[in-house]
Amino acid sequence: MLAGWDAPIKDLPLLMDRAYEGDETRQSVLDLGMNPVVPPKANRQVKWNYDRTLCKRRNEDERLFRRLKGFRRIFSCFEKLDVVDRAFLNFALIVDMIKC
Repeated sequence: MLAGWDAPIKDLPLLMDRAYEGDETRQSVLDLGMNPVVPPKANRQVKWNYDRTLCKRRNEDERLFRRLKGFRRIFSCFEKLDVVDRAFLNFALIVDMIKC
């Protein structure tokens, strides 16, 4: 998938899960001119520095999507119109914001 990108934005941080921290994947991201932000696994011999604040933000986004999955109507695509689907997504985000 990474090789199929024509012109990615240079020096853009690419947030990746720890499962994709392999040397080949990191090197292909570097070859595209992007900055891989992925924590090394604990058993790595050679560890690298990464932006910890971006990783924390990625975790917050993942937790938001997990909470939104509780609204079955969003992920089941019951709505036929995009406007109604987007309206319910906004409603779910407001409810989530009030709960937190």
